[in-house]
Amino acid sequence: MAITSANQLELLQTAEAVAREKMIDPGLVVEAMEESLARAAKSRYGAEMDIRVSIDRKTGVATFTRVRTVVEDEELENYQAELTVAQAKEYLEDPKVGDEIVDEVPPVELGRIAAQSAKQVILQKVREAERERQYEEFKDRAGTIINGIVRREEYGNIIVDIGRGEAVLRRNEKIGRESYRPNDRIRVFIKDVRREVRGPQIFLSRTAPEFMAELFKMEVPEIYDGIIEIKAVARDPGSRAKIAVISYDSSIDPVGACVGMRGSRVQAVVNELQGEKIDIIPWNEDQPTFLVNALQPAEVSKVVLDDDAERIEVVVPDEQLSLAIGRRGQNVRLASQLTGLNIDIMTESQESERRQAEFAERTQLFMDALDLDEFFAQLLVSEGFTSLEEVAYVEVDELLVIDGVDEDTAGELQARARDHIDALNRAALEKAQELGVEQSLFDFDGLTPQMIVALAEDGVKTLEDFATCADWELAGGWTTVGGQRVKDNGVLEPFDVSLEEAQNLVMTARVQLGWVDPEELVQDGADTEETADASEDEAEA
Repeated sequence: MAITSANQLELLQTAEAVAREKMIDPGLVVEAMEESLARAAKSRYGAEMDIRVSIDRKTGVATFTRVRTVVEDEELENYQAELTVAQAKEYLEDPKVGDEIVDEVPPVELGRIAAQSAKQVILQKVREAERERQYEEFKDRAGTIINGIVRREEYGNIIVDIGRGEAVLRRNEKIGRESYRPNDRIRVFIKDVRREVRGPQIFLSRTAPEFMAELFKMEVPEIYDGIIEIKAVARDPGSRAKIAVISYDSSIDPVGACVGMRGSRVQAVVNELQGEKIDIIPWNEDQPTFLVNALQPAEVSKVVLDDDAERIEVVVPDEQLSLAIGRRGQNVRLASQLTGLNIDIMTESQESERRQAEFAERTQLFMDALDLDEFFAQLLVSEGFTSLEEVAYVEVDELLVIDGVDEDTAGELQARARDHIDALNRAALEKAQELGVEQSLFDFDGLTPQMIVALAEDGVKTLEDFATCADWELAGGWTTVGGQRVKDNGVLEPFDVSLEEAQNLVMTARVQLGWVDPEELVQDGADTEETADASEDEAEA
């Protein structure tokens, strides 16, 4: 097949036909043709030659040219595609390195093998262009809902035709035991779009919490308009879900708007989700209040929030325990996902037993340490004293409010408490010395003798050892493993050392050892404050 006037226009017609069929730019098809013809020409004239082909976009005329580049004498390697400055003077008056000499060469006659090779190049280029077009089209649609048609099932995964391509609904992204047949219509959420070697991969979902949020946005105009916002969604796909909403218009009830007249709006979402029961909950800035709402329909007696551990303790009436937990723990699990907190639920009787146990433990502590009778020890606990340190170093006036306590009695109580603390400290120091603790750790401010013993038992016996500790190793923390939050116990956690206090202690030790420059710490702190101030200014703007 020769590239002659007989088939010049046919090139452009073919390019336009392929572009229309694949919905890509005709120019990309023409470029693919140019590259395929250039490869065929190289097989005819020589692989080392730089042969280029240009197809006129109006007439379809293909021009074959040989290009040679001017290089330095010592860089000359390919004699077919390069030449020196001296050699280039035959073609140019004042040649410079980098100049190109272009000569037109006769069109090639494409044999059967060359034509097949050219066809493969064109198909490959078209396929790449089609994949790129598909990726560009869907990459910005991630996070939206799309309607598709089921094409087939592969190993439990559903292949869905979404118009200009196919997407995958994995088996774990289907609701319950959903089953589909070819040509069924399906509504899905575009969870992710990835560019991979084999082309763009579009992953769908019907179990994602965002799918439910998008469905409500479609059914509730107030959400679409931004008057109502969905703050959080938690789902047990196909069974039950909780959704937290807030209204920015005081005249609009967010829960009522999402439910709709006679439940029409929420029912439309329920039907799409295979009968999934949905609890619509008013969102609240106050976490305990929000949690009380999230645990509906169970009633809550008391909530205790632990900000550091991101845990929350909920007390419910004895008869409400099973309702608060839900079948197989479903209710409390969804409430935990909705609030982002770990929830411990106990009954009123369990909490009462715990309080009584703590009361008895503290009473016994004061009886043993301060040589008090049970009644007087109970008075101290009832007034809120929980430790010997509180008794020893509190203002005397706080002891005088206890019935039967005068200044002499208060002074005696504090003296006994201090004597007992001193005895405990002496015993702790002796034990620390027996464990081999070096003097550098004793001299470090901020650590009590009991803390030093705890560190020594954990293998920290020098200031250098202490300086290498991480803050969470000292104060404790939480780690997420397999989707579950796991407690990391800290060496100094029994002494109520917070994460921030642990950070300060470790950095102070590093400064004393000369590992860290104090001026750098000051500069880092200033930079952090400036960043925080800038963020606040942007938020206000």
